[in-house]
Amino acid sequence: MMPAAPSALDYVDEIVAEMGARRLVVFLDYDGTLTPIVSRPEKAVLSNSTRQTLQKLAAQAPVTILSGRDLEDIRHRVGIGGIVYAGSHGFDIAGPRGLRKEIATDFLSILEAAGRELKGRLAGIPGALVERKRFSIAAHYRQANENAAAKVQQAVNKVAAQHPQLRLLVGKKVYELQPDIDWNKGQALLWLLEMISSEPREIFPIYVGDDLTDEDAFRVIKQCGLGIVVSEEPRPTAARYALKTPAEVDRFLHKIVARLPTNAAS
Repeated sequence: MMPAAPSALDYVDEIVAEMGARRLVVFLDYDGTLTPIVSRPEKAVLSNSTRQTLQKLAAQAPVTILSGRDLEDIRHRVGIGGIVYAGSHGFDIAGPRGLRKEIATDFLSILEAAGRELKGRLAGIPGALVERKRFSIAAHYRQANENAAAKVQQAVNKVAAQHPQLRLLVGKKVYELQPDIDWNKGQALLWLLEMISSEPREIFPIYVGDDLTDEDAFRVIKQCGLGIVVSEEPRPTAARYALKTPAEVDRFLHKIVARLPTNAAS
């Protein structure tokens, strides 16, 4: 059996000590990290408790929500001003003081064509759901039975094969097509760190996420901060610590906030 990563809740004091005088910077996924995984994407609603914790955290440290959701969707769902929102796995970024970055806009017509084709192939498959995002196409099959799920996989593979400019990501009960370029959550994280500080040794980033796409961020953050995977069961991960549920993420962030100086974000 794979050994579990230690719980971040048990190591809050050690994490704060490691941070020392450096400036804390927090990156958070949304689905499965700040909210529980649900049957349909639109049902993932941020709890009042977690929103309050995020507001307190954002008053003391730079915060980025780095999600596979569309930029406007994630910004609306979190609804906190003064923080950075990175949608579509970091392909679409917006934040305070005019921060803005869009990656691979020349792929939009390819994504549009692939989205139409995938929607046609999945029509009539029970439990299949196509979610067209600005910089990706997601095929959800959480509500599909085993036979239908196999059909979803076949359809996605066919569309991916016909559009070699796109790459296929495999997540939790979802397949996603996005531009096949050297950009992911890890690359987006590194770019954002550069925007925050020209001196990497002055900041201490923490990344919290639950999905396979978050592993790109866990791998790059090992050099300068730490990653925390959200998972009920032990799994292979580049993260140093673990939390089991979004409720534990809330508790962890609350503990971190309580240990930060009140002027940390200034």
